[in-house]
Amino acid sequence: MEASTMPDRVLNHLIEGYRRFRTTGWTPKRERWAELREGQQPEVMVIACSDSRVDPSQIFDVDPGEIFVVRNVAALVPPFETSPGHHGVSAALEFAVQVLKVKEVVVMGHGLCGGCKAALTQDLKGTEPGQGGFIADWIAMLDEAREPVAQAHGTTGRDAERAMEQAAVKVSLDNLMTFPCVRSKVAKGELRLRGAFFAISDGVLHLLDEKTGAFAPAA
Repeated sequence: MEASTMPDRVLNHLIEGYRRFRTTGWTPKRERWAELREGQQPEVMVIACSDSRVDPSQIFDVDPGEIFVVRNVAALVPPFETSPGHHGVSAALEFAVQVLKVKEVVVMGHGLCGGCKAALTQDLKGTEPGQGGFIADWIAMLDEAREPVAQAHGTTGRDAERAMEQAAVKVSLDNLMTFPCVRSKVAKGELRLRGAFFAISDGVLHLLDEKTGAFAPAA
């Protein structure tokens, strides 16, 4: 296929989906959309991976306005810091917790995560920005968690990858607690943090047991 025809094909596919949405997603729920025009009041924030296979709205089958979603490589939350820069995840978290006043924050990792695999193999370490360096810097947040995974499972194979994927969820949960606004609300019982893991291979959602530290299939 010639490159000049590709943009039209891709855009047309999106427009076809938009037309289906107008028929099946917007028109039957016009009252809901009218309510949302006045504002949003989601009770849950979901931090998920950018992976095209793990859309939280599909997995949780929610209506518009029910969940506030942030997606990035490997569903990572950086620790609280005040250094100059563009803190996208931190800004979204602050908005969800302080402005929308969500009651729960769910960090959802997933199986076959390319970001977690790269963190495990270190294949992108030392690459230049634009050539993998941005990804390498981002997933370096998992370097400390990687060590026990690599010692127990090695750095290749599905067992190692799954252990890294689930360890990444715990890293993000720990980092969430470095934010003063999160820590304060959790202490007051106004906010709860949860860890989740979606297995692409069988479509099963797993939840993190806070006491045991293990992930188990949702009932």
